[in-house]
Amino acid sequence: MARKSLIQREKKKQRLERKYIFLRKSLKKEMSEVSSLDEKLEIYRKLQSSPRNSAPTRLRRRCSTTGRPRANYRDFELSGYIIREMAHACLLAGVTKSSW
Repeated sequence: MARKSLIQREKKKQRLERKYIFLRKSLKKEMSEVSSLDEKLEIYRKLQSSPRNSAPTRLRRRCSTTGRPRANYRDFELSGYIIREMAHACLLAGVTKSSW
């Protein structure tokens, strides 16, 4: 189980990202349409003035049950060992534990 503070920090980053997504998209679109280098630099400065944690690349995908940051599957939003436990207990529909 991840520490509560790390999970809350990640949720705060997600809120910031959702808040600034339209501003970032519009500035990036505006930057691609402008041909002048001076105008591009001005738009780039506006983009940099937004909070650092509002960038989508700063988000970390975490397990929805444990908060574990590694070995996550996007389809289930769960970490590997939680998927294994749930598949073993037949809690995931259509997933069977393979054996050979």
